[in-house]
Amino acid sequence: MADSDWDTVTVLRKKPQKTSQLKTEQAVNQARRSGMAIETSAKYGAASNKQHSTSLNTAKLDRETEELRHEKVPADVGRLIQQGRQAKKWTQKDLATRISEKPQVIQEYEQGKAVPNQSVLGKIERAIGVRLRGKEKGQVLQPPVGKKKIY
Repeated sequence: MADSDWDTVTVLRKKPQKTSQLKTEQAVNQARRSGMAIETSAKYGAASNKQHSTSLNTAKLDRETEELRHEKVPADVGRLIQQGRQAKKWTQKDLATRISEKPQVIQEYEQGKAVPNQSVLGKIERAIGVRLRGKEKGQVLQPPVGKKKIY
């Protein structure tokens, strides 16, 4: 017991630094001073809440040229929908209910403000019985042979 030294401290286990502690500015500066190799990288789009990015040039988007505008339903298609609906004495709400869409969708299609959706146009065609697409636009839609008309 005479040879025990009370002034020395023995560390049995030292906890390694956490990765978050290694990334602090103080830790990076200390590593630079000691001459260690440091790798830095910036992640693209980090620290932003963007879910979708544009693939086209945003400057072009700001100018809103013809190629970047969304295609809208033509006015003649809107008139055909309105005429077909009125021929059956339906309101916009009635037509929307029959094709399982919101009345606002029918309103936008009739006003020419909607972006054309082929499935919605197909449902409207079948409901009002008038072609809205292609060369035969405005002609009466012939029901398929062997199927009953459900309206």
